[in-house]
Amino acid sequence: MSLAKLFARPHYTSEATNFIQSLKQQRPELEQSQRQGRALLWDKRIDLQQQADLRAGRVPQTAYVYYAYAPKPGAHPDALDAE
Repeated sequence: MSLAKLFARPHYTSEATNFIQSLKQQRPELEQSQRQGRALLWDKRIDLQQQADLRAGRVPQTAYVYYAYAPKPGAHPDALDAE
């Protein structure tokens, strides 16, 4: 006897599965509206040139951005001012 047959539960469906199946039967337009909602934010073509331009224009961030001073030009970003 294989392990798959030993642990198989062919007639079992969870409460969540039953709920989703009944919801889809009650509202058949639900899946289409989900696809439309997903298309608003996620299913987009990416402009690779624009992404490259955005990456090239990034300014490097210091290790701790909340210091109240700006480092002197040419100084190491982690060096503290001794003034």
